[in-house]
Amino acid sequence: MELLAPAGSPESLTAAVQAGADAVYLGYGPLNARRNAKNFTREELAQAVAYCHLRGTKVYLTLNTLLSDRELPLAAETAAFASEIGVDAILVQDLGVARLLRDTVPDVDLHASTQMTVHNLDGVKACADLGMTRVVLSRELSKSAIEDLCAKSPVELEIFVHGALCMCYSGQCFLSAVLGGRSGNRGLCAQPCRLAFRWPGEKGTSHPLSLKDMSLAGELRDLRDMGVACLKIEGRMKRAEYVSVVTGIYAAALRENREPTGEELRRLEAAFSRQGFTQGYYNDQKGPAMFGTRPEGIKDPTELFEEARRQYGRGEHKLTPVWFAAQVKAGEPLTVTAWDGEGHEAAARGEVPEAARSRDVTAEQIEKQLAKTGGTVYQAQEVTAEVDPGLSVPMSALNGLRREVLAGLDAARTAIPERRVLPFQPPKKVKSKVAVPAWSLSFRSWGQISREILDQGPALVYLPSHEIAAHAQEMAELGKAYPHVKFGVVLPRVMWDREKDRLKQELAAAREAGVTEALLSHIGQLALAREYGFTPRGDFGLGLVNDLTAGELARLGFRSATVSFESKLAQIRDLSKPLDTELLVYGRLPLMLTENCIMKNRGKGCHCHEKPQSLRDRKGEDFPVEQAWGCRNELFNAKVLWLADKQADWQRTGVTYGRLSFLRESSRECARIFRAYRTGEGQAPEGFTRGLYYRGVE
Repeated sequence: MELLAPAGSPESLTAAVQAGADAVYLGYGPLNARRNAKNFTREELAQAVAYCHLRGTKVYLTLNTLLSDRELPLAAETAAFASEIGVDAILVQDLGVARLLRDTVPDVDLHASTQMTVHNLDGVKACADLGMTRVVLSRELSKSAIEDLCAKSPVELEIFVHGALCMCYSGQCFLSAVLGGRSGNRGLCAQPCRLAFRWPGEKGTSHPLSLKDMSLAGELRDLRDMGVACLKIEGRMKRAEYVSVVTGIYAAALRENREPTGEELRRLEAAFSRQGFTQGYYNDQKGPAMFGTRPEGIKDPTELFEEARRQYGRGEHKLTPVWFAAQVKAGEPLTVTAWDGEGHEAAARGEVPEAARSRDVTAEQIEKQLAKTGGTVYQAQEVTAEVDPGLSVPMSALNGLRREVLAGLDAARTAIPERRVLPFQPPKKVKSKVAVPAWSLSFRSWGQISREILDQGPALVYLPSHEIAAHAQEMAELGKAYPHVKFGVVLPRVMWDREKDRLKQELAAAREAGVTEALLSHIGQLALAREYGFTPRGDFGLGLVNDLTAGELARLGFRSATVSFESKLAQIRDLSKPLDTELLVYGRLPLMLTENCIMKNRGKGCHCHEKPQSLRDRKGEDFPVEQAWGCRNELFNAKVLWLADKQADWQRTGVTYGRLSFLRESSRECARIFRAYRTGEGQAPEGFTRGLYYRGVE
């Protein structure tokens, strides 16, 4: 089981390797999910790969953000350089970037980042079909879910074992982007979830979105038995001393096939924690005990970190076993061979041994001299020597041959594999054929739909799967009454395998009711949509921001896809349109999707169906909290997106549909708002927002 450590800087990389990491992950340039880490320059990255490979450590490059079309050539250039210097794998989030890498560096392994929100078997299989060799699972999964996936997965699975937990499913968080223009999908999350909030009507503040760090120390044997391929330590923004301490503790425990000791657990907490650690998700025990903050004024543990600096700053601690064999034969050149047990071998030949004048050289002397590997990355495991009698060998000659074969091993271990690097060919632009977009409407509940709104002629109408299943007969009647409206079922953005049977029942009910379309948030949902004969359409969770992703979604069989609302209107206008596109033009933008129930964590039990819930931030803004499918939560923006008076701007983007997304509006309000958009008239709500369509994100 591989131990993967963070390397946010060259110093952290050294700390991780010397502490015993089997692999490190790092960023280079601006195209990675930790743009605020120090990261690596071009020269530093090449040196880092050589440094790691010499010591038997793999290097994974993070290219795991959503990229604009303008950035795709840089992504291709970055990947080509990574391939040429021997990077072992590249982590990706963007479907278009995954396609780019398969086309330009086909011999480099691809890993699906946790930003791809893979949380079930269908998602894992979909990534495998795209050429991924490893999938990093969502951090919210339980032990039983991980175990089941390991038993059935066609590719390697990686899980997080230690470090910070996001409240939102990775890849589905827009809180930082919408509030401050710093996108987590672009590597610049400002972590507003760590701030204090207040429940309306309550005086005191709390931190209902700030989780403790996770630690699966104590579960290592079980994880190995399950078949987890890799354990990942979070922390590219952490200092090198932290990386050294945490990596060293986990590496020692794995090496010795044990769990961390009590003292080691105390060292982990001292290195960094938010009021302790949690195993809540792993143990399938969500709730208030999982939450914590980092109290102000806490200082780094001076002695612990000084000890760590001494450890990785002096000498070699990650030593590679090496085997030597020497032949001292009369009339033949002195020969020394060395191999490392990993398939690398080197040999060197010296002078022909002379006849001994006084004392014969012995096998013991030869073996003792060759075993002196101090100052190198090697540790002699075994030395054998075949020595004819009556010969003399200078120790200086043996030292020279030892240095020569070890240099040969160095070269073999750092040799760059032969790989193809193909030119990047930007896809041809497909222009939109749409002059005036049609309308799509998404409703949160059945009660929001009325004939008044359907009589206004929407082209697409979406409803959640559980709402359609609960009103299947009425849905069937509505479909017959409005044959020119296509009705679509919205699949939940997150559906664990243990919940699949429930969803299948809901989809069967929707299909029986005459629903023909399915709105999907993950490529892993395609198989399920096809099983029930739905026309697949993509939602915003798929991260459509560039031409390659648009082409990939079209290739996969999506009829349409929703453009990311993190894009500017100008970018959307220039986006290739090989499939129909949708644009969110009204509604409260979804900010977070959480496995933890924010409302239940107030300590009052389940009360989703009571009066509407919301969180109030320090500015007095109220953010609606809604129940999501599967007893999860969604947090929505405090302000309503309003573009009814900007029709000319967004309609020029060439999208096929403008979507109005209704949350808590009554059926009458829904009809009124739709009419305002259709006519371009109507009063804007108080405190509205234009979203990110004009200002964009960093």
